[in-house]
Amino acid sequence: MNPSPVRLRLEIAYDGTAYQGWQTQKVGTGVQSVVETALRILFPGAGPLHGCSRTDTGVHARSLVAHVDVPPAEWRMPARKLVLALNAHLPEDVRLISARRAAPHFHARFHTAGKQYRYFIWNHPALHPLHRHHAWHVTRPLDVPAMKEAARHLVGRHDFAAFTVNPGYARTSTIRTITRCEVQRRGSAITVIIEGDGFLYRMCRSIVGTLAQVGMGKIDAGSLPDQIASRDRRESGMTAPALGLVLWSVRYQPGRPASESAEPDPTDGE
Repeated sequence: MNPSPVRLRLEIAYDGTAYQGWQTQKVGTGVQSVVETALRILFPGAGPLHGCSRTDTGVHARSLVAHVDVPPAEWRMPARKLVLALNAHLPEDVRLISARRAAPHFHARFHTAGKQYRYFIWNHPALHPLHRHHAWHVTRPLDVPAMKEAARHLVGRHDFAAFTVNPGYARTSTIRTITRCEVQRRGSAITVIIEGDGFLYRMCRSIVGTLAQVGMGKIDAGSLPDQIASRDRRESGMTAPALGLVLWSVRYQPGRPASESAEPDPTDGE
């Protein structure tokens, strides 16, 4: 009887500017394939890498959780040493932040209980060069109090069909629960914080684009409930560009059972 593989829980951060998202791609480079290649230098028998979420082209991650199985015969180092070992084989825009052994049943995607995304807007006539790859440059002054008012309508359990794009596959449901939707401003920097139990394809970027148009005076803050009720993408606002979006954190419930029937967690929102 073969011994069970060693399951590792990895926390990965990356600048998504040069990548076609997290997932391995047929055309272009996904972050997943870069990390898998590095893992197999250290562990030739390593299994596939499973991420907690997919991010779209140009989207970043501060903390994406993934798991991988390594043959016991190849696991010869403490988990804490894997950070230095793996980062030696990764490009500078992808980094392993932490690693530890996980329970054999842990699943980075199916055990996810919630995620937080943050979107960064630079609201100033001139784009600060330090933000050119990591914030949406909006030159028109934004009415942040109006954006905050609109954001409150998004909190709760709703059908978010009006705030998603067709992902190219059938979905069982477009109902999601948003537990936090907050707009913060510090000088020219505006941050939109969105937390929820799951996100639809480009949902976060659709929410941010709509809030930005509220801030521009193009959409009334009180119209958000009607947009939600319409279930029609044409009734909500624009889709914000990818470069300002960051998968900020992932939350897990201890002991939550995996469900193989869970809906695929589509890209940047997500």
